[in-house]
Amino acid sequence: MRIYISADIEGVAGVISPAQGQAGHPEYEKARELMAAEVNAVVEGLVEAGATEILVNDSHGPMTNLLPQRLHPAADLILGKPKPMNMACGLTGEFDLIFMTGHHSMAGKGGVLAHTTNGFAFREIRINGTPCGEPAIYGAYAGELGVPVGLISGDDCTRDENAPIFPQAEFVTVKHAYGHRAARQVSVSRAHAMLKEGAIRAVKRAGEMKPARWQGPFRAEFVMGNAALADQMSVLPPSRRIDAMTIGFDCATMAEVIGWMAALSAMSFALR
Repeated sequence: MRIYISADIEGVAGVISPAQGQAGHPEYEKARELMAAEVNAVVEGLVEAGATEILVNDSHGPMTNLLPQRLHPAADLILGKPKPMNMACGLTGEFDLIFMTGHHSMAGKGGVLAHTTNGFAFREIRINGTPCGEPAIYGAYAGELGVPVGLISGDDCTRDENAPIFPQAEFVTVKHAYGHRAARQVSVSRAHAMLKEGAIRAVKRAGEMKPARWQGPFRAEFVMGNAALADQMSVLPPSRRIDAMTIGFDCATMAEVIGWMAALSAMSFALR
């Protein structure tokens, strides 16, 4: 049983402030410890359930949040950026399941620290007219490779947003959102127990989980954070200017969607 983990930080129990996700801030050092502990709880469950290979991809911000010496020895770790497929770097069709730990809801839809990929760059990302968050986008890419989504952890908004898309997945809800920067948390120790148990359940149920296979081609629409960003992105020859704020691309695969999303996110730093 081969398991891939895309690890984010905003959905971790105890994380409710932007400062906790920003390297250099004192609160960040505490949050990265919480992130690592949740990943390790999942890995412990996977080891107990008999997983033979575990690959963790650090998927937050600079993607250097997980300290290698703190990671469970049963797991391999991908660090750094830029990298192919970003939050799904290293995922192949040889994996049996993808887990998404510490994830969050999409921009503008409620939830703790809700955003989509890059809160400065994107107000909304739509695939064939449907707004999508990061779990939906990367889960659909995994489905393209034939890999089912096995587990998603985060707040209740993350669960409610993604449960209809991945109805067979395990959801571990470690906090209840009271706003963008407020939540009721379960205790850290209870969160770890829930994550370990969720990982074990996912492995036991792996045979009944099916990949989310979205039918292409895909119309990807990126509602930018401001009109100047849309002006900048519209110079790309394949782009279509939909309105003052929105840039569109016609994509044959979800891999292409992710490629354009990553490119636009990187280009947005020129206007910060």
